[in-house]
Amino acid sequence: MRGEPGETYWERYESLIDEQIRRATAEGAFDDLPGAGRPLDLPARDDENWWVRSKMRAEGVPTDALLPPSLRLRKDIERLDDDVRGLADEAAVRAVVADLDRRIVAFLRFPDGPRVPIRRPSADAVVERWRAARAAAATPEPPPTAPARRRWWRRRD
Repeated sequence: MRGEPGETYWERYESLIDEQIRRATAEGAFDDLPGAGRPLDLPARDDENWWVRSKMRAEGVPTDALLPPSLRLRKDIERLDDDVRGLADEAAVRAVVADLDRRIVAFLRFPDGPRVPIRRPSADAVVERWRAARAAAATPEPPPTAPARRRWWRRRD
């Protein structure tokens, strides 16, 4: 198994896989593949959870699911006003607040994860903010006023 002079061992050596790839390339089996010419979406080098993030992205799962329960509850409290903004009536707003309050009480009974101060939301305060947001959205904007007519003797700037 001697090759050309000056040729290294690895230049002479062709494995079975290399041979199959070379033949398929020569036959055009890799031409017109979907995604050809587009860059690969490679994960960051130092991210040990790259596969979890890519699977969650593929499944459409929000990354909040990876948070510990205490931090997830804090985020839910911060987003509470945005979550209730589109609801139609006060009973639905109170139901969302009651559900969040139930989850907070369950967590406080058996805390898990980092110790983060969690305050239970007040349903009355959330309803007040919801009413204020609805009133602000329901108030029609004043119609634009027509610009005052310029007098013929005033110069244009």
